[in-house]
Amino acid sequence: MKSRVLGLSAITFLVFGLVVSSSAQAPQPQPGQPGVRGGGRGGARPANARKRVLAWADTRNGQAQHDFTSHALAVIERLGYESGAYDTFIRTDSNIVTMQAKKTTGEPASGGPSLANVDAIFFLGHRDVPIDETQKADLLAFVRDQGKGFVAAHTALTAFEPWTEFGELMGGSYDGHPYGNGPGTVVNEAADFPATRQFPPTFAFSDEFYQPKGFSPEKSRVLLRLDLSKMPANDGVHIKGGIWPLAWAKTYGKGRVFYSSLGHEAGTWDNRDVAQMYFEAIKWALGLTEGDASPRPVRTNQ
Repeated sequence: MKSRVLGLSAITFLVFGLVVSSSAQAPQPQPGQPGVRGGGRGGARPANARKRVLAWADTRNGQAQHDFTSHALAVIERLGYESGAYDTFIRTDSNIVTMQAKKTTGEPASGGPSLANVDAIFFLGHRDVPIDETQKADLLAFVRDQGKGFVAAHTALTAFEPWTEFGELMGGSYDGHPYGNGPGTVVNEAADFPATRQFPPTFAFSDEFYQPKGFSPEKSRVLLRLDLSKMPANDGVHIKGGIWPLAWAKTYGKGRVFYSSLGHEAGTWDNRDVAQMYFEAIKWALGLTEGDASPRPVRTNQ
């Protein structure tokens, strides 16, 4: 696949050239007001208000502070803002991951986001994200019981490793990246899915491909996968059945969940197809578009 790089003007082109359908599904801002930076206040909203996304990226306990994080959050916010599809709160602390947002002192916050007033989470946590047991229960219920969306990228697979229920929500957990950061061949298994329809059937791509463990193609729909038949032998590969998913979609209770490994380098978020993938995944998770996440058999050429 040829590199498709986005500058600021190209991101705007992506928004207005590829996501026109958003206008039919999401309430639009008034002229001269493309969106509400940061989503405005976190209180009650009118019934026709745009959807709200909490872009949550607590990386304080990450093994490495990945350079892409800030740029990825900026791209996600800009795509929602310019298109009018959703408003975004960007937060790098975790106090707001609860039904009642709190200050760092533990006192209730007077405004801002919480799980009570957002419609989906875009998650870039890394390793041991510090939330307590009440917050964990609230997060699971947010997706499972309230039917809200959860979209996660790259480092998110490493988060909450000892927390079994989070692995069930995500569809898998982190098991290393034995090939480091380098080239591979990606197979598109879902040309009909909103987040992956722009990719060709197969394409060359360079990234830090995260290997998942605990992933089941009987529970999640594989959207993109690494073609292991074109990768060199490596003792660190633990994948069974030749299926190394790089993006998948699933349901968790009433909610919609999407994950992709793609995005290790900041420049990857300037790739038009990758930016579109995450944008469409958020719209799908918000219920603004439809896409079949039903698991199905995956044939490999191994």
